[in-house]
Amino acid sequence: MSKLVTIYGGSGFVGRYIARRMAQAGWRVRVAVRRPNEALHVKPYGVVGQVEPVLCNVRNDASVAAAMAGSDAVVNCVGTFDRGGKNNFSAVQAEAPGRIARIAAASGVQTLVHISAIGANPEGGSLYARSKGEGEKAVLAAFPNAMILRPSVIFGSEDHFFNRFAAMSRLGAILPVVGAGTRFQPVHVDDVAQAAVKGVLGQAHGIYELGGPEVATFRDLMGKMLGIIRRRRLVLNTPFFVAKAMATALDFGSALTLGLIPNKILTRDQVDSLKSDNVVSAGARGFADLGIEPTDMDSVLPEYLWCHRPSGQYAAIMESAKNLRKA
Repeated sequence: MSKLVTIYGGSGFVGRYIARRMAQAGWRVRVAVRRPNEALHVKPYGVVGQVEPVLCNVRNDASVAAAMAGSDAVVNCVGTFDRGGKNNFSAVQAEAPGRIARIAAASGVQTLVHISAIGANPEGGSLYARSKGEGEKAVLAAFPNAMILRPSVIFGSEDHFFNRFAAMSRLGAILPVVGAGTRFQPVHVDDVAQAAVKGVLGQAHGIYELGGPEVATFRDLMGKMLGIIRRRRLVLNTPFFVAKAMATALDFGSALTLGLIPNKILTRDQVDSLKSDNVVSAGARGFADLGIEPTDMDSVLPEYLWCHRPSGQYAAIMESAKNLRKA
C-alpha cells in the first residue's frame, strides 16, 4: 500500500500545492481542515480516494491524533493573521505546531515538515513573528529532525498579496501602502511546495529560508504589479505613526463589535511586521541547498493578474488594435 501523508491546513494557499505534488508522487493524502465540505477542491488532485479531506481541530489533541492515525509523514501548513478569537496567534501558530509535532513523534511518524515564515523569532517585533518563533521552538523540541520552511511573502494565483493590492488599485488614483521601503523577496507557492516535498521524503531537515531570485521594496513590487495590470496609480507611503493610529482605530472597532465586523484592512500587528525587511538572512540555507531553482515573478504574475486589467482578458487584443491604428 502507498504511503500516507497528513497535511494540516492542506486545502489552503500553500497546502493545496503540497497536496497536489504528494498525490502526483503516488502518496495517499489526508487533508486535515476545520471544514471538510469546503475542501472538496483537493480531491481531483489524485485518483478516486487518493486525496481525502477530514475534519480536524488543531487546538485539540484527540482531533489532531485522529487525523494523523496511520500516517508516515506530516505537514503543518496552518497559520493565521488573526490575533483574537479562539484561533488566534498563540493557539494556531505557537501551541498547535508543538501539539502536532509531539503527537507525530509519539505516533512514530517518520518525517515532519512545518511551514513557518521569515522573521520567526520568539523575541520578534510583532505578535505574528513571536508566535511563529514559539511554534518553531515547540516543533524542534518534540521532533528534532523536522524540516522548517521560512518563506518570504508567497505569490501565486490564489495569493492575498498581489491580488489584494491589484483589487485596491481599482478604487482610485492613489494606492496607499505602509512601509514602502521595506524589502521583500517574493517566492512562488509551488517552489515552497517542492521544498516541502523534499522534507516529506526525508531528503532534507532543519531550517530553510525561502526567497525568490528578486529582492525589491514594497513600493517597487507595487510598481511591478501596476505595470502588469495596466493601471497608473500614485503609490503613496503611509508613515508608520499614521498607520498605527489607523490600525488602532480599526482594531478597536472590531473589538467593539465583538468580532462581528473583523478588521481585515490593517491591524496594529501588521504595521509592526512591516517595519522589518522580509528577506533571506545571510548564511541561511535555502533553495540552492535543496537543489531547487526559484521561479521569477515576471514569468508568473501576468498569468493571473490579467483579470485586474481595465479590459481584463481583452487587454492584449485592444493593445494590438492600437498598434495597428498607429501603423
